[in-house]
Amino acid sequence: MYEIFSKLLHTYGVTPYKVSKETGVSQSTLSDWKLGKVTPKSDTMKKLADYFGVSIDYLMTGKEGIEKEPQLKPRDEKDIKEILSSTEQLLKQDGLMFDGQPASPEAIDSILSAMQIGMEMAKKKNKEKYTPKKYKKD
Repeated sequence: MYEIFSKLLHTYGVTPYKVSKETGVSQSTLSDWKLGKVTPKSDTMKKLADYFGVSIDYLMTGKEGIEKEPQLKPRDEKDIKEILSSTEQLLKQDGLMFDGQPASPEAIDSILSAMQIGMEMAKKKNKEKYTPKKYKKD
């Protein structure tokens, strides 16, 4: 099973340390798993599967059945939040006009919400289009 985890690390260009930090799964758990001392508990497997956007079955066996819509991983959501944060700063500057009037806070919130939805859809579409078939979430 660790071999599949290792492949996912390589595919997504992340280290076990980064996965540990972003999922809360201890490095010692990952090390013990690698050495064959333990098999992670189901809640740990769920965290790891969610992080990589795969099912627990895939993480355990490397095989999945029916294809599902790609899901955003925590780092995708973090990227979107960072983009929206910098965009929000731009939108809140003086001089932004909407239909000839200064933009209201509600209008800015609407614009940011629409941008977030659009970015989430684009990320999912790109995952669907560019993720190799053998790594697609089932």
